[in-house]
Amino acid sequence: MVGVVHWIGQVHAQSDSAQADLALKKTKIVLIAGETALVDVVGHHDYLAGCACLDVMLQQTQNVAPVKVSEGWPADDAVFKDAKSIVFYTDGGGKQAFLEKPSRMTMLQSLVDSGVGIVMIHQAVDFPDTAAEQAKSWLGGVYEKSHSGRGHWDSNHVDFPKHPITRGVTPWKINDGWLNAIQFVDGMKGVTPLVWSGKEYAGSRAGLDKDIVAWSYERPKGGRSFSFTGLDAHSAWSLPGMRQLVVNGVLWTAGIEIPETGAVNEIDETQLTAMQTPRTQKPVKSKGK
Repeated sequence: MVGVVHWIGQVHAQSDSAQADLALKKTKIVLIAGETALVDVVGHHDYLAGCACLDVMLQQTQNVAPVKVSEGWPADDAVFKDAKSIVFYTDGGGKQAFLEKPSRMTMLQSLVDSGVGIVMIHQAVDFPDTAAEQAKSWLGGVYEKSHSGRGHWDSNHVDFPKHPITRGVTPWKINDGWLNAIQFVDGMKGVTPLVWSGKEYAGSRAGLDKDIVAWSYERPKGGRSFSFTGLDAHSAWSLPGMRQLVVNGVLWTAGIEIPETGAVNEIDETQLTAMQTPRTQKPVKSKGK
């Protein structure tokens, strides 16, 4: 896969001692990209490109040190040492790499228990029934196939509740792939809805719990989580309001104070285009075959 070897090289280029020194000086945020299919439409579910985009933008906040990981889970769990937050931008529905081995779930639970921030983007919030309750305790809410909804539709995001994550967020309009009807913890205790989108209302802040597509969660035993179910396509990163929301959300989970005008998140179309993973399109079947 193009770019994977380079990414893994970045992760392992630093010695453990160098990583430790870095953590003492900067806020370490681990960006975990799920496997990006080589046969697909360019930009669709491009988790590698999305994490590359976040890497560029997070570095624009002083003393933040992102570390990129590909293929859904690091080759060495030492990558998590001194991390303040972990971002997962991956497939869901049980395809999350951390669900593949009990040891990975144990590691992730220990990080949550120690107060490390957790971020789940797009399909990463989609959990099988066997893991839903545990994941709900991490995120405050999850997509469950038997109860939740998903699909593509237009939505117009025009106003946002007051919260550090929404500082500097400007309106945006998009046709995105959404997961909604999220199943939240009892009474939504600790959950703050931030963005809404639903087929019926097609607008932001409809006030309906079933239309929540972004939320923060302050975990009862300490630690913060942020989830956003949009970002089906890489092109969504070109929208300043959406970028602001996600960058703010990641930094907030790491315990960083968000400026009143929002965290810096500058990136241009040339950079975004260059980040995209090369893909091979699926062959089109002839009619009658």
